[in-house]
Amino acid sequence: MADSPAANGNGGAQQAAPTINALAQYVKDLSFENPNAPRSLQPKEGQGPQINIQVNVNASQLAETDFEVELTLEGDAKMDGEVLFAFDVKYAGIFRMLNIPDDQMHPAVMIECPRLLFPFARQIVAEAVRNGGFPPLYIDPIDFVGLYRQKMMEQQGAPGPLAS
Repeated sequence: MADSPAANGNGGAQQAAPTINALAQYVKDLSFENPNAPRSLQPKEGQGPQINIQVNVNASQLAETDFEVELTLEGDAKMDGEVLFAFDVKYAGIFRMLNIPDDQMHPAVMIECPRLLFPFARQIVAEAVRNGGFPPLYIDPIDFVGLYRQKMMEQQGAPGPLAS
């Protein structure tokens, strides 16, 4: 009796909770290059390598509630202008988005889905770098909210936060 709509205090039917279900996850593309091996594997004196990483998120709608979200991590490590290694992974997932309001669907797809994919893509990069003969590269957590906001500002042509 306590489960009736009148008893729960809202007087109406309960709204189903918003959910994101990962239906599948997969590597779409993976590349690792170690162009200067074995020379690049020899210990070097001085400062460590300079590591550059770029992140991108793309999504496409497959059905009314289903989306494919692709997280791309590209990067390289250079020392003294020489490439030690380079990687490119496109890791994707199919997500079912249920009971998410229309005005929140785009941010949910572009923020929450890549947030769910990231730990798996990060591990793939770490293992590829380790299998290339280097210490594993564990990419720092990514601020997908900040990345989303930056992309939205770029698409709208709005000036960045430091522009006057």
